[in-house]
Amino acid sequence: MTVATLPTPATMYRALVRKDSSYEGVFWVGVRTTGIFCRPTCTARKPLRQNVEFFPRVTDALTSGYRPCKRCTPMHPHGEPPAWVAPLLAEVDRDPYARIRDADLRRRKLDPSRVRRWFQQHHGMTFQAYQRHRRLGSALAHLNKGARVTTTAFATGYESLSGFRDAVSTLLGDTPTAARGKTVLRARQITTPLGPMLVVASDTALHLLEFTDRRMLATQLERLRKLADSVITPGPSKIIARTESELVEYFEGRRKEFSIPLAIAGTPFQESVWQELLRIPFGKTLSYDGLATRIGRTGAQRAVGTANGCNRIAIIVPCHRVIRSDGTLSGYGGGVWRKQRLLEIEGMGNRE
Repeated sequence: MTVATLPTPATMYRALVRKDSSYEGVFWVGVRTTGIFCRPTCTARKPLRQNVEFFPRVTDALTSGYRPCKRCTPMHPHGEPPAWVAPLLAEVDRDPYARIRDADLRRRKLDPSRVRRWFQQHHGMTFQAYQRHRRLGSALAHLNKGARVTTTAFATGYESLSGFRDAVSTLLGDTPTAARGKTVLRARQITTPLGPMLVVASDTALHLLEFTDRRMLATQLERLRKLADSVITPGPSKIIARTESELVEYFEGRRKEFSIPLAIAGTPFQESVWQELLRIPFGKTLSYDGLATRIGRTGAQRAVGTANGCNRIAIIVPCHRVIRSDGTLSGYGGGVWRKQRLLEIEGMGNRE
């Protein structure tokens, strides 16, 4: 194991103590006193710092003689929903207009409190709120296809026209008629070897790909809503599935170029920077000065750095390939340690 491929031991130990889910898939921890290894989010009593060591991969922990923890099951893919909630998610996907209440959950032998906690942890909202967002997202899709407001309200499971209007107004601050024409964007959290990421996409393009612990994420989502005149709701999308698939290939070293259609919207200057980022080859880096020169703005490296920080599509629009003129790494929205890992994954070559 090389320490350079991981956050600092102090950072990882803090994440372990706090059970920080943003480090899921980033590292695993071996406990010397018990001989087991765990996820960062394991609920077991936390060991002392001197009694742990960290690993970037499950296989590293196994070959070091540790056995998997039975409580947090570190061998199981964290990105997959647990078996007890998977049928419920599939049911909502099949019929987003259905209303599944607490009594319905109990009939399915599901504890409503457990369901609520899982959805709050993984989607940032309760199960009931998740259903409402799915229902409204589908309703707006109907309106955008030319359906009448009244027809849409009853076709999407609302018991009254006033209830539908209130729901749309609560989510969008607009009436259903005014909401017609808004772009419906689907959102899903995925797991990567560098931690969870949020993917937001329309039916035709990827709009956002960001690490969930990035401080600017809420700001980026709000900017996206305004720029795309959109509403963001949870739900499946072919673009999201394609993004997740290509990212798996990238992290496994089987993909050097992405083929996902991108929706890149910003100021003319930002767009010029982002388009130039897409021209930096896999395995190469470019200085901020060099990037500024390429877009015809010699000396504007600080403005280039700011535009880099506003990039909403991490990894695929590779702002991680931009470094200082002396070859050192500078700020990265997902953390400098992630920038280091991405460059290591790509086998950083000579600077362009």
